[in-house]
Amino acid sequence: MKKIAYLLTLGLIAFSCKGQKKEQKQPTESEKETTEVRQLSPFEKMEEESLKTEFIGIATSQGMDKDLFPITSTGVSTLPIKLAGEEFLKSLGPEQLEKTQFDIQDDEWRKWCNVDNGIYMRQGISLKEMDQEQRKLAFELMQNALSAKGLQLSKDIMKTDQTLRELNNGNPIYDEELYFFTIMGNPSLTEPWGWQIDGHHLVINYFILGDQVVMTPTFMGGEPIITTSGKYKGNTIFQDEQNLGLKFMQSLPVELQKEATLSTEKVDNDIRAEAFSDNVIVDFQGLPVSKMSEKQKVALLDLANQYISNMREGHAKVKMEDIKKHMNETYFAWVGQTDENAVFYYRIHSPVVLIEFDHQGPIGIQGNGRQPTRNHIHTIVRTPNGNDYGKDYLRQHLEKHHH
Repeated sequence: MKKIAYLLTLGLIAFSCKGQKKEQKQPTESEKETTEVRQLSPFEKMEEESLKTEFIGIATSQGMDKDLFPITSTGVSTLPIKLAGEEFLKSLGPEQLEKTQFDIQDDEWRKWCNVDNGIYMRQGISLKEMDQEQRKLAFELMQNALSAKGLQLSKDIMKTDQTLRELNNGNPIYDEELYFFTIMGNPSLTEPWGWQIDGHHLVINYFILGDQVVMTPTFMGGEPIITTSGKYKGNTIFQDEQNLGLKFMQSLPVELQKEATLSTEKVDNDIRAEAFSDNVIVDFQGLPVSKMSEKQKVALLDLANQYISNMREGHAKVKMEDIKKHMNETYFAWVGQTDENAVFYYRIHSPVVLIEFDHQGPIGIQGNGRQPTRNHIHTIVRTPNGNDYGKDYLRQHLEKHHH
């Protein structure tokens, strides 16, 4: 616990956690004893406090923008995702199903945590617990919801945990199969439902209503970024997000770079909207896109698409069109230097999307000091103004159909 407290003090651990189901069978005497001995980790305590507050959504200090997310038809079928979700659920035994499927309005949506598995307990069923067929069906669910790029990135992030295990003397808190799946609601073409995967450096919340999709909050990160040894030697992640972000910043005229820069010093972790931040206030800062040339706007859209394109192509296109609609209300912010080897943070922020990229201090790889490094990256994609987890879609649906 002292080590956890120390890391918390330094602000080097990203947050995200799992809680307990509201209704569970009565524990045995031995389980009671274990429960009495075990204390909540700092992250579980933060989650507990966070869930005491009703979900509102990420907003600015000026308040929430309303009516940004109308329920409509996108023309992009979600049938393949529904069928994959049904097959996955059918493959689960009764006990597995009990701990994996939740009500559509359950707090499980908000119970996610990026930290490793040694610090708290997650809900759902992990890849490690699944048999071969279940594991195949879990990945088919992801395959039908994500693009080929998004699925490959997810698998490559999992590989980094195997590398951390190797670099930490086989420590079991790191494991490429300790990624947990939960399903909210029942797969449907008309009623709201969704799924979540939660594990170290990989959290995807995927909400579906009709043919509309919300894939946020999505946390993706990794350490090491480039694997130089072991089972997955050569595994490399987030080079496009890093290099295109730097290239975009370098392409701006000096006066616009200055306006985008919040600080030239990158000395800590700067990401704002990780776990337990569902209602965080993030004001627009940096460079307004309205001051950019058309060419610069296109380049910024390409950078945003690096994150949005982890969704299945049709729904990614729908989301990018929404981002384009609000382009002149968008801001680009930067922390750090701009030389070729710089460590930095950047943010793309509009009424309908919040994207953050952050070079972080080392956690799983010891002996490299505590300053931010290119070998540990965190990213987050959020839907501000109340539609993370599809909450605004769900609210409208329930008001119209379930009173």
